[in-house]
Order: sequence, then C-alpha cells, then structure tokens
Amino acid sequence: MAAKYLYAGTAGHSAWFSEDLGLRWVHPNSHSGMYLEARVWGFAAHPATPGRMFAATDMGVYRWDETTARFTRLPAPMEDVWAIAIDPQDPDVLVAGTRPAGFWRSTDAGQSWARMPAPGMADFSTQNMGPTRVTQILFDPVDDGTVWASVEIGSIFVSRDRGLTWAERGHGLVSGDVHGLAVIPLPGGGKALLATTNRGLHRSEDDGANWVLQDLPTPWPYTRGVTPRADGSGVVFLGSGNGPPGNDGFLLRSRDHGRTWEDAGLPGGVNSTVWCIAADAADPMFLLCATNLGEVFRSRDGGESWERLPHQFGEIRALLWRSLPDDIRQQPHSITRPVQTAAELNHPMARQHAA
Repeated sequence: MAAKYLYAGTAGHSAWFSEDLGLRWVHPNSHSGMYLEARVWGFAAHPATPGRMFAATDMGVYRWDETTARFTRLPAPMEDVWAIAIDPQDPDVLVAGTRPAGFWRSTDAGQSWARMPAPGMADFSTQNMGPTRVTQILFDPVDDGTVWASVEIGSIFVSRDRGLTWAERGHGLVSGDVHGLAVIPLPGGGKALLATTNRGLHRSEDDGANWVLQDLPTPWPYTRGVTPRADGSGVVFLGSGNGPPGNDGFLLRSRDHGRTWEDAGLPGGVNSTVWCIAADAADPMFLLCATNLGEVFRSRDGGESWERLPHQFGEIRALLWRSLPDDIRQQPHSITRPVQTAAELNHPMARQHAA
C-alpha cells in the first residue's frame, strides 16, 4: 500500500514532515543531520528513487533518506542553494541554482558538482541592492532535454541540453524579478509557458522567445508560485498577494491552460501572499498550497474546494508531497521530545483554560 508523505521547507526552522495528510507535522532536531534553524528553499524528488529526496538550503544541498529519516549534507562547493530539480530521464542528474545566481549540475546524485556556463547572468542586482538568486528550475515536460529557470532579479534562462549550457530568454518581460515558472501542454500540441514576477503573470506560446503580460482579476500584480494540476486537464493554480510577505493574497485558478483566471476560494482569507502550490501525478486531485507566513491549505477534489490545516508555520518557502510505500520508514524521526499539547497530556492548566 502507498501513503502520502508531505514536506514543508521554512525560512529559519528547517524542514517539517507530515504523514497524516497535513494534520500534524514533525520537526526533526539537528540530530536528523540538518541544523534545526536552517533555511530550506526547495525540494526535489523522483518517483524512480522513492528512498530519497533532495533539499536546497542556505547550507548547501542535502539528501533525505526515507528509511532512516535522516539528512546527509552532500559534498558541494555551493553554499546558498535556492532551487533544485531532477532530470526526469535520470534520477542521478541534478541541476541546482544558487544565490548569487548560478547553475550547477551533478550526474552522480549530488556526490560531485560542476558549474555550468550562463552568459548574461549577473551576481548582483542594483534594483534591490543584493545578490541575484535562482528561484526555480523546471525540466520541460513537453520538450525532453529543455530546462527552464527563473532568476530574481535577472530574467528567465533556458537550457536545451539538460542543463549543460544556458541562455537568457526574457524578451517582453515587464520585470526581471522572476519568481516561478510553469509549462502547460496545449490541446492539439504545443505548450504555453507561464512566468510570475513582482509586476504580474507573463505568458509565452513561442517557446520563450517572447513574453506577454496577462490580465489577472487581483488588486495587485505580485505573483509567486504557479503550478498545473498533474492530470493534463489545463487546470492551473497561481499564488498572488500584496507583496513579500504581504498581509493579504489569493489563490487563483485557471480552467483554460492559464488564459483566464478566477478566485480558487481559499476559506477565511489569508495572512500573506500565497507563495507555493504542490501537486503530484500520483493523485492529481490532492493539492497543497501555503502562504508566505505559514498557513497551509489542502484540497482533495482537484482544487474545487479547500480546507485550512490546523498547523501554522513561521515562513514557508517550499512544499512537496509524494506517494511512498507505507512501510518505507524503518527508523523514527529524531526529535527532542514528543510534541503534545497540554490538553493531550491532561494537564490541569489546560483544563483551566477550557473552563
């Protein structure tokens, strides 16, 4: 039998894990192999290697081993790794993006790395007076061997040779502050590319040669994560809000391959910009999304309705879920103490609060 394993990456409280569809979360301590207050910017996993998952962090690249529930820091020359992706055709080929922005590639599951050329990539942005950073790396599901990357602040880059060489493809963007990417297969062939920025959503139907700004029904142009439902239906989800982190936002839904958008109806309002969305082909109807300041929502009907999960994090930067054998875990998480509420302990102070 299979079970859903959920992962959340935070900006200051490392990685969290849930094995009950997000109702409860486990926060391993530093004995798990990762510093308890690390910043986790991204995750990557491949269905052919269920025993492992990779995390991009401010302390380098880590491999998570499901059987032992432990992290291993991989021998890499990069420090602040903001994005990571796995080649769909070879689970040992990884492409990582860093801060300052750069592309690195491994062909041995992260045991060794080489920096890849990317002409036009800048280390520093005078717009925000800080280092640039790769915000997402995405293997193209339509054109095998093509890889896309977004850079904040620095445009869109593409590789046609599985991440070996890169070229800039930002013509038409109204902002080089690019946050996220999606590739949407179109009916009858072809594809649409979507790119989120601080000044709106962009679309390309000519393989990234030109980008056009899209109309959105939101009061602000700031957009973040963009993710298609993993069933090829043309349903796409988009996170938006009034800034990073902001104090308001929306999850948008498109039913026509990203051409038009509507409110997806997160219940009760949100505390900040909707930042990331997680989908997986193992169950296209199961979706997660999170706000920048730690609210998590779940859908079990393909995004038609959503429920707010009880746990609220600090700052979330990454979400992932995948389906794994329910007996894959052979060792418990390394935690300081069981996480129990006063009510669960039947403590008298909890009874006083209830009264």
